Amino acid sequence: MAARESVWARSMPVKEQLTVIRRLLPYAKPFKWFFIGAIILSGLISVVNIYLPRVLQYFIDHYLRTGNATVTIMWYFAGLYFFGMFVRAIMQFLQNYTSTMGAEYMLENVRRQMFQKLHRMGMRYFDQVPGGSILSRLTNDTMSFSNFWALFNTLFTAFFAVVSSFIAMYLTDSQIALWLLIFMPFLGLTIWYYQRYSSKVYRRMRERLSELNTKLSEAITGISVIQQFRQEHRINGEFDHTNDAYFRTRQAMIRTNSLLLSPLIDLFYALGTVMVLGIFGVRGLNGYVAAGVVYAFITYLNNFYNPMTQMMDNLSDFQDGVVAGSRVLRVMDDPTIAPAPAQHADPDARITRGKIEFKHVTFAYDGKHPVLKDVSFVAEPGQTVALVGQTGSGKTSTINVLMRFYEFQSGEVLIDDRDIREYPAEELRKKMGLVLQEPFMFYGDINSNIRMFDDQISDERVREAAKFVKADDFINDLPENYRSRVIERGASYSSGQRQLISFARTIVTDPKILILDEATANVDTETEEMIQTGLDRIQQDRTTIAIAHRLSTIQNADLILVLNQGQIVERGTNDELLAQRGYYYDMIQLQNSAHAK
Repeated sequence: MAARESVWARSMPVKEQLTVIRRLLPYAKPFKWFFIGAIILSGLISVVNIYLPRVLQYFIDHYLRTGNATVTIMWYFAGLYFFGMFVRAIMQFLQNYTSTMGAEYMLENVRRQMFQKLHRMGMRYFDQVPGGSILSRLTNDTMSFSNFWALFNTLFTAFFAVVSSFIAMYLTDSQIALWLLIFMPFLGLTIWYYQRYSSKVYRRMRERLSELNTKLSEAITGISVIQQFRQEHRINGEFDHTNDAYFRTRQAMIRTNSLLLSPLIDLFYALGTVMVLGIFGVRGLNGYVAAGVVYAFITYLNNFYNPMTQMMDNLSDFQDGVVAGSRVLRVMDDPTIAPAPAQHADPDARITRGKIEFKHVTFAYDGKHPVLKDVSFVAEPGQTVALVGQTGSGKTSTINVLMRFYEFQSGEVLIDDRDIREYPAEELRKKMGLVLQEPFMFYGDINSNIRMFDDQISDERVREAAKFVKADDFINDLPENYRSRVIERGASYSSGQRQLISFARTIVTDPKILILDEATANVDTETEEMIQTGLDRIQQDRTTIAIAHRLSTIQNADLILVLNQGQIVERGTNDELLAQRGYYYDMIQLQNSAHAK
């Protein structure tokens, strides 16, 4: 915890912030005309802001002071002023609309690219990064990332307003305009200090928010376990601790913004107003000062500092956006991608028979500590190969390598005598069917969960697949049959029913290779007997790799591999292994004695 605190407690150097900004600019490039249009409109608005005070100044000094103002002249200048205000209002609307829409389009683009990147990343990334942290970066960070672009709108508006206002003040009275520059070093020092200190605050706040989302995700996902083991008090305590930490960082942000943003600019504006009125007052004691000049100068001074106030207010969004942008870029730059086909892969390669061969395969999740060591075996087309062993022996790791969820370090994995890395990923996913111990159900209906939202799969094929695995028995008893609603994770169905739907989901694609990862572990005996016939039919003409805790379900396998600490220690049929009286025999005896009790 201390190491992480030291990383997130430091401020973000200016060079790093500029690097983040430079990296973020390409995401806005497709929508550059929105931002260019906003910049042009900002320049035009600043011109109108110079024009408006000049209209009133001329009217005051040339008509009101001399007593030559008539009703016609008053209406004429009122019309000019109203026209300028009307034009400015339209341009402000267009400028705000174009900049905001550009930021929204950019936000949608970033989220889409980030979501796509997450689905290209390897399983190792999701093993290491909590789901709540990923969710925080995809939602909260990208939203702040969008707000960050709003500052550029304000920045250009402020730039044009400050430059045009200073030019107008200089043309009105150059001496006073130059005197006002005395405050600029102090303003620059304030901005520098805020940027340096606030980046540290926002980095802490973003990390705390990520931790808060992680706690929320875990608490909601594991609510049944929490209630079952009466862990509510502990979970509430942990959440309160994390929430309080996030609250304290928010307090620090509020204190920083309350002191160093608009209040300080308002102070500089007040001091500038005092200076301007003081100098004009001294001049008035020794001569004549035109009222219109005083009005115009004070208006320009307000136009000079007002956009600075807005800019400083948005500076908090800028710091938040830069920090959030760095977190988004960290995901986009992460090299942990899903194993890709070899460069010389044949895009037309097809799996036709389903033969599987491991040749001296060694695999480690971290690249250093092997969990599979020199694993070799052959599964001929149509055969069933079962993997058995104690927890941690390497069964699931073997499947992870075969499914190309992870890249293996050495050896060869062949399908139909061709290196697995020479097949397109689409072909592997199409010809391999995976049934997990815990099937995941998507929100929708049974029909969509079986076809996995693939419109090319007809309703007839869905029904045939369900009937094939004996799932149609319970589906037809439901009020809406295949259109019956599936709520989150399929909570309204039993584990056996969910597993049957999972079987149908796999079979509907007609895979050549079937992988069963403890597929009947959570199914009761009655349901297991019901689907066993379906499983036997499923495995016909398909190569099957099966992991099973219940050894009785794989006794008819063509080959049984017994793994221990990542190595195959025994291999053979059920009868051959029993005759050896080794690991497999001991496992059978242990399981039989457990059932006998």
